[in-house]
Amino acid sequence: MTQRLAVGEPAPQFSLRNQDGDVVSLEDLAGERVILFFYPQAMTPGCTTQACDFRDNEASLLAAGYTVVGISRDAPEKQSAFRDRDALPFDLLSDEDKSVHLAYGAWGEKNSYGKVVTGVLRSTFVIGPDGTIEHAFYNVKATGHVAMLRKKLGLD
Repeated sequence: MTQRLAVGEPAPQFSLRNQDGDVVSLEDLAGERVILFFYPQAMTPGCTTQACDFRDNEASLLAAGYTVVGISRDAPEKQSAFRDRDALPFDLLSDEDKSVHLAYGAWGEKNSYGKVVTGVLRSTFVIGPDGTIEHAFYNVKATGHVAMLRKKLGLD
């Protein structure tokens, strides 16, 4: 299992291609508050629920000063299809070699339908303007997660 990040730690740096093939780096977002969410696979039911929940809350999150970014192991082409299909207004980054998943502790053992498997741990991180972890949520549920996050951020 990978090491989990703790509040106050520096967020691991990354540079990944987005749904358009452009490189997006955490460094590009310096000075902003970032909500970085890891999801297992584009266009699956749970991941669609999660991404659409962020989509439906994005305007209020932006108004509160948060930039939303999603990461999965899907190729940029699949991220593009996901973004287009569900009108997702934020970047979806491709971590095909799972290096960023590992750096954030979003890869490891989990229970899936009664079996222990290794894979993506649905996780969300709030990164402060100074580049440190403000919140780290591991093994979150696709449904209701954004509402819980909004409460933790004092937005509701």
